[in-house]
Amino acid sequence: MTIHKAGFLLLLKIFIGLILINLLSFYLIDNPKIVYTILGITAVMYILIVNFFRFPNRVIIQDDNTILAPADGKIVVIEETEEPEYFKDRRLQVSIFMNIFNVHINWFPVNGIIKYFKYHPGNFAAAYLPKSSTENERTTIVIECNNGKTILMRQIAGAMAKRIVSYAPVGGTARQDQHAGFIKFGSRVDLFLPIGTRIEVQLGQKTRGSQTVIGTFQ
Repeated sequence: MTIHKAGFLLLLKIFIGLILINLLSFYLIDNPKIVYTILGITAVMYILIVNFFRFPNRVIIQDDNTILAPADGKIVVIEETEEPEYFKDRRLQVSIFMNIFNVHINWFPVNGIIKYFKYHPGNFAAAYLPKSSTENERTTIVIECNNGKTILMRQIAGAMAKRIVSYAPVGGTARQDQHAGFIKFGSRVDLFLPIGTRIEVQLGQKTRGSQTVIGTFQ
């Protein structure tokens, strides 16, 4: 299993911490059952954390007229709404909620040029709540697609997510086979698409980042 670069340093720190915990339990606790129980619990914890940072090998077919899912997860919002930060007009919002068991890599959903990026500090409420889109810690990425359309992608931290990593410099190139970022430990990604976009997913549907077709431009 390949590990994403966003997890290298954190996994090393956690590994050292768990080693220290087990060494202390070995020297301070006389009961072998308790020592082995601690060893088992810490080993399972570490395996789960390593799994969170897994980097799946996926075949990605690029298409300038197609919007691919930016993340693994579940569709929790499909609606027409006002986008107040950049477009300041009506857009189609599609939101994907990522639980702690999902791959947390974010892919660019379209091919184009990054026209706008902004980081917003904020709260860490549950990412499935509607208010998380405007109140939680988040980033906003606007991409002008190769076909002339423009979309907005928002990475949103959740109740457990404490860091958003983004690879979206203004003026840089967005490609559907490249990573847009990584959100650590539970989160959400919103897409704001042009009115008239043909949506290909349904509420409650599970998505695979870079694989599931969210919609097509009309």
